[in-house]
Amino acid sequence: MDIQGFETFKNQFRIADTDTKISMYVEAEDLTHGQYKELLQLFPLKDLQRLEAALG
Repeated sequence: MDIQGFETFKNQFRIADTDTKISMYVEAEDLTHGQYKELLQLFPLKDLQRLEAALG
């Protein structure tokens, strides 16, 4: 995803609730490894198991 598109996506991700963040993360397309890492930094650590389950 290009830089401008990713910044928009990241801002939406930042303000989303946890369920929406999980959906956005799982359904995201064309993100680089670094972009996925940036999103993980914004994800609540206490809900990380829920994200892992959704990805598994």
